[in-house]
Amino acid sequence: MTLDIPLISAVAQAWQAGVTAISTGLVQPAGAALGLTERLGNPADVAEALMISVLHLVLIGGVLRPLESWWPAERWNDRHHTRVDRLNTILMIMGLFPLFSFVVLTPLAQLFSEGAGAGADAPSGLKLWVPWFNDHPWLLFGLYYVLYDLAYYLMHRTQHLIPWWWALHSMHHSQRQMSCWTNDRTSYIDGVLQSFVLAGVGLVMGVDAAEFAWMTLLSELMQNLSHANVRWDFGTLGGRLFVSPLFHRLHHMKRDPENPALHNCNYGQVFSVWDVLLGTARYEPDRVRETGVSDPVVDADNDLGLVGQQLYVARRFWSAVRRRAGWKPGDVSFGPGYVPVPDTDAPHGR
Repeated sequence: MTLDIPLISAVAQAWQAGVTAISTGLVQPAGAALGLTERLGNPADVAEALMISVLHLVLIGGVLRPLESWWPAERWNDRHHTRVDRLNTILMIMGLFPLFSFVVLTPLAQLFSEGAGAGADAPSGLKLWVPWFNDHPWLLFGLYYVLYDLAYYLMHRTQHLIPWWWALHSMHHSQRQMSCWTNDRTSYIDGVLQSFVLAGVGLVMGVDAAEFAWMTLLSELMQNLSHANVRWDFGTLGGRLFVSPLFHRLHHMKRDPENPALHNCNYGQVFSVWDVLLGTARYEPDRVRETGVSDPVVDADNDLGLVGQQLYVARRFWSAVRRRAGWKPGDVSFGPGYVPVPDTDAPHGR
């Protein structure tokens, strides 16, 4: 055990040196040049978030992608549908998410602290309400993570329930070749909405920027794994605690004509326990379902590139959100003009 301590210390020192170098050599000059110094907050937090983003991409491409070749759930002649997802992932992880987090959410966090009558460095959220947590940071982080994951589960169910939000989220489900890159196959409008919801939960809990970045990395990596094209299940006990690739694949399954609502299951992000407790868990460990959607309007996402997908989904969203049918909860498909149509009245279903 003692042999590991110097190694851990060396890694921590190297990481901190990288944070310092990027903060002073890149973040601070870039912030000054763009006039964003005040809005970015602590340059070290931005630098660490960038390093976490690079680490995230390395783990997806260097670990999860090879696993898909060694233990595939489905074998494909080519992976052409996954290319746009890979571009989306790089753009979201290295560009849009960090920019949104630090240019928009950091000022909101500062306002939140000031509104509570506390300074920027003063305890807030759970640390303020339960001071005991200040001396037990790992337990606090664990509690943060559990609450964050529950918030995601509830938000995810809402994405499937409200037609205008499904108009956005359906882009994520239209992928016929679900892979380790699919997690960030997301409408940018949907990404902003999700970020506000989850970051809002973080602000209420009092999560600081560095904790939120690490929490996001852990969640995103688990989602990259759960979307991976690998035939993995976590067993009877593990599968009732954590989301496995085969468990989440059922959530992405193409509509079963014999049981049209079967895909309304397995909404969990990291913990499957929410699905178990709230009655949305489904298990088929010996079967690999085809992924994608039956709705041809949504399936058309697969014929478009990076920009084309975003514009197409935005039109679908705008048509739904400005109609009464777009606010009526329930499964819908999209008819002419992207009008939401209840699945019971659609020939193909969702």
